[in-house]
Formats: sequence, structure tokens, C-alpha cells
Amino acid sequence: MVQNYVMAKEAKEVLSLLAGYEGRGRIIAGGTDLVLDLQSGKYQADCLVDITGIPGLSEMKLCGGGLEIGAAVTHNQAAESPLIRRYAHALAKASHSVGSNQIRNCSTIGGNIVNGQPAADSAVALAALGASVEVMCEDGTELLSMDRLYAGFGKSTIDSTKSLVTKILIPAAEPGEGSGYARLEQRKALALPMVCVAAFLGIRDGMVERCRIAMAPVGVGPVRAIEAERFLIGKAAAKEVFSEAGRLALKNANPRDSLIRGSKHYREEVLPVMVERALSEALTDAEGREKEVEQ
Repeated sequence: MVQNYVMAKEAKEVLSLLAGYEGRGRIIAGGTDLVLDLQSGKYQADCLVDITGIPGLSEMKLCGGGLEIGAAVTHNQAAESPLIRRYAHALAKASHSVGSNQIRNCSTIGGNIVNGQPAADSAVALAALGASVEVMCEDGTELLSMDRLYAGFGKSTIDSTKSLVTKILIPAAEPGEGSGYARLEQRKALALPMVCVAAFLGIRDGMVERCRIAMAPVGVGPVRAIEAERFLIGKAAAKEVFSEAGRLALKNANPRDSLIRGSKHYREEVLPVMVERALSEALTDAEGREKEVEQ
């Protein structure tokens, strides 16, 4: 049972409190998943350490050619940020897809990552955007790529009884670069995705120079469509090419059967369509940024 609730003032205080509770303390920000997990008995905690008052953790800024997003930034803040919309379009759109408006006002980007769910919208976008996550523990600070954050279905490599995610770093989109996000769900709010795909493209003279595609839920976390990415490099950025990339993406996908969110067969049928949509949106985003430079 939770006996103490502490509003931390700085990151070091968080780590000190967690160490003092020896695994019985947990970090809370939005709490949209954690509170339910505590009620169900999935997790136990004697103390909750609130990080929303720590300076910097709720900020977004452009720094050194990249975006810095504090771990306590909410999904609505990310979705509505002109900075995120301009330089990380896929993240803005994915953040707007989370839960409902009320949930997005509380749920955080950092929490969506630490929760370890394979279909977490913002995590899928971050994987495609080439993001890194800064994690603090008593031994120091470490920068982890998205593919190092998942230990299994619903399991994170980040121990929130000992460690604190402080910020997410994303390379800011440059001229000729863009990103997109496509999602299929049973309803338009309060529904986890049946399939979701985020894509990043770097275009030069109409040809694909750089590409990242992340898919979910088709594995323990966001899964890169490596075969499709390899195929796209050097190809024309065109609908028929994107369609073929969608078919190749199936080689890296292993969706599960779900009575609620669709069968394995159905997901395999719609995944190529979602890949094509995400790539097309990324191309539109890249072309728009290129036109801004020309003007």
C-alpha cells in the first residue's frame, strides 16, 4: 500500500528516495497506467515519487540541431507543440492518437516508453525518428537507443524503482527529411492500435537516401522493417515503390492473434497498407520542408 507521496524538486532527489525505499518506491508522472497497475496488484509501492515539478522535465526545446523533450512532457503538449509538429511530425501525430483527450492531458512521453508496451504510439514514432533516451541512475547517466528499451512483452529494461528517464533526444528533421504515422484502431479514442506504423524518409532529387520504418504490435517492442528499409534506399519516392516496401515489411513482422484487436492474418493483411500510408505521409512532410527552404 502506498504510504508516502513525494513531490521531488530535482533528479538527484528522485534517485536518493528510490534508493531509500529499496525497490518499494516508484516514479509517477501522469500515472495513467501506474495507478491501475497498483490497484490490480501488478506492482507494489510504499512511496510514489512525483517528477512533474522537476525543472526541465516538462520542457521541449531545439538544441544543437536536435530536439530535447523532457520525460514529463504530456502527449497533448507534444501533439500541440509547434516545435514537435515542425521537426518531428510523426511524434506529434502519434501523441495525438493516445487514449482520449483527458488521458493525453496526463500521460507522458517518458511513461509511454518505460511502460514497455509493444504498441505504445509515441514509442513507435520515436523508434522511426532515431530517438535516444537519457536514463539516470546512481551509477551515472546513460543514453539508450529505442531498441535497447524492451525486455519482453510489457517489460522494460529500465527499472523505475532505481532509474529515472530524464529526456528524449531526436535529430531534428532537415530539408528533404520528413516523417509520418499511420494507425488502425477499432474506434477513434480509448483504443490501442490494431496496427501502427511510423516512417522517416530522407529524400534527395526524388530518391530515397535514408529511411527508417517502425511497426507495432508485431514484436516485443517497436520493430524495424529492415527488409523494406534496404529495398527503399536508392529507389524513387513513389507510390508503387512504397507499396512494395509495405509487402516487404511483413518479413520482419510477427503479429499475434488477438480476440480484441484482430487476428494475426488480418493484421498481416493491413500492415502493408499502413506502411504505405506512413511512407506517403513522410514524403509529403519532407516535400513541404523542402519548399520552405526554396521560398
